[in-house]
Amino acid sequence: MGQQILKEIKINDLLTEVLKVKNEGYRLVAITCSSKEGLELTYSFDKDYELLNFRFEVDTETEVSSISALYPYAFLYENEIKELFGANIKNISIDFNNTLYKIPVKTPFHMKSSELEVKHGK
Repeated sequence: MGQQILKEIKINDLLTEVLKVKNEGYRLVAITCSSKEGLELTYSFDKDYELLNFRFEVDTETEVSSISALYPYAFLYENEIKELFGANIKNISIDFNNTLYKIPVKTPFHMKSSELEVKHGK
């Protein structure tokens, strides 16, 4: 059975780390995001049943470089995270400019803790 590895990285090391795993034959599995006080992005890669995850935290103002030049299909994950969470992802190969989804509110999954408390009646 394969193993799962979580590696905390600095945002400035994202492209370097992704290029390394690309050259080692890893495939991109997913890019996920969660939000609380800021955004936590996780980039997941697979090779020979080993799941390697790069993770970092960022705010919505800090620029995150797109990895779509290395993994072309990353543009879908990146557009989704940009639109739904408000991540500031730059240089996406195909950038929908926040029109991937038809949604009634801007960045619906990025809420500050005070907004969550109001929404959940706390």
